[in-house]
Amino acid sequence: MSNSTLANDTYSNELQVYVNQEKAAVSLANSVGKLLFDKSIELVLFRNHLVDTSVTEILRLHKYAAEVVGKPISVFDTADLAKELYNMSLAPAKIDIGKLASEWLTARDHYKTHREFLNDKLSNFMLEEGNSIEPRDVVLYGFGRIGRLAARELIRQAGKGQQLRLRAIVTRENDELSLKKRAALFENDSVHGRFKGTVDVDYEGKALLINGQRVYMIATNDPSTVDYTAYGIDNALMIDNTGVLKDRAGLSKHLQAKGVAKVILTAPGKEVPNIVYGINHRDLDIENETIFSAASCTTNAISPILYAIHNELVIDKGHIETVHAYTNDQNLLDNMHKKSRRGRSAAVNMVITETGAAKAVTKVIPDLANKLTANAVRVPTPNGSLAIINVYVSKQTTLEEVNAIIRKRALDGDLVNQIYYSISEELVSSDIIGNECCSVYDSQATIVNSEGKGLVLYVWYDNEYGYTKQVIRLAKYVAKVRRNIYY
Repeated sequence: MSNSTLANDTYSNELQVYVNQEKAAVSLANSVGKLLFDKSIELVLFRNHLVDTSVTEILRLHKYAAEVVGKPISVFDTADLAKELYNMSLAPAKIDIGKLASEWLTARDHYKTHREFLNDKLSNFMLEEGNSIEPRDVVLYGFGRIGRLAARELIRQAGKGQQLRLRAIVTRENDELSLKKRAALFENDSVHGRFKGTVDVDYEGKALLINGQRVYMIATNDPSTVDYTAYGIDNALMIDNTGVLKDRAGLSKHLQAKGVAKVILTAPGKEVPNIVYGINHRDLDIENETIFSAASCTTNAISPILYAIHNELVIDKGHIETVHAYTNDQNLLDNMHKKSRRGRSAAVNMVITETGAAKAVTKVIPDLANKLTANAVRVPTPNGSLAIINVYVSKQTTLEEVNAIIRKRALDGDLVNQIYYSISEELVSSDIIGNECCSVYDSQATIVNSEGKGLVLYVWYDNEYGYTKQVIRLAKYVAKVRRNIYY
């Protein structure tokens, strides 16, 4: 056989292998949609969304999963398992098909069929009378960066086994020009791209129609005066993303409005519980407490990593330097600003500024009180930030052990939604835009000093979307609409 013939055969064989994988990915995508719409079951692949995901992206996620987990997660296995899941009578749930495929790879010799395996693994997920979920109304107070991303996420999840349903958005004005502008800002985003759906404006009814959902646009400067029940909204969860009201007295104004039951602040709060979901959310008294804070984007980014390291190695002291994207709080061009340095142009300067992250972390992880300092540098990027965590630990360790600690947390346990374990040697800030985890751990950048007790950890985070996902997770928990989860 000639070299050219051999090369052609190799090309054809390799292409056919990939085509077969594509076919399996199409089958998996089909099952993902049917499970979501017909049975309120959402499939993820090691925490990565599969809904509205392209065939090539599904294959890329399988490749990443195999590299991180250390097992060849086959798209043929995930496709077959997903198809079998559709034939089962399961309650609304969120299921990691990657985890199931990994477990199937290990235990397949002990089961005759996929169904037998799934019946064993998901015995507590069977549909029974009374275990369906009643959706909870949500109102967004403010429609800025976090508000618009929260709206996108709530709309994306609605109609498919929804848990939270967006019913209204409150802004200062709702005249025709304001409605038009806000609809345009929602639909088009310079960082996160165009909204994948339809947006229409009902000027007469003062509402946005987003993917067939009517979302009322309410105007007020006093949150206590709104009667949400007049819009058919009751027992609602209020998500305040304005950052104007930050203490219990101010946020309590929302509770004076008719139709609001609980409030979540998307900023560090005073006199209210500050929560990083995945770490201290179980400490909440959700029956009696009515106001919660989702802390800050930086606190959500660093807390999962600090928590994991402290639990295993015990942190003695440390410093956190945040390299943060610029925000609306800064000036586009040099101008007056009440804070030092922030008056200088955000687009052309690195700006040193303070951060309350070190203090905020202690509200989430009390053991770290008086052990950490922190500062921040705002840099000329619109989104995507980096926390450099420099800590000293009590127990001697190695680089491999440190990475193993975080890798385990990213794959198993309470922080799989919070930590993304990156193995890329080429990772830069724009790569983490849209990452659903609040902490993107850069395993290739980890440093451990010669004594084995000084660690430098690099944690990236989408300070907009990654944080918004944490807010939504907290909202589902507070509203008591969380589904069964198999991670």
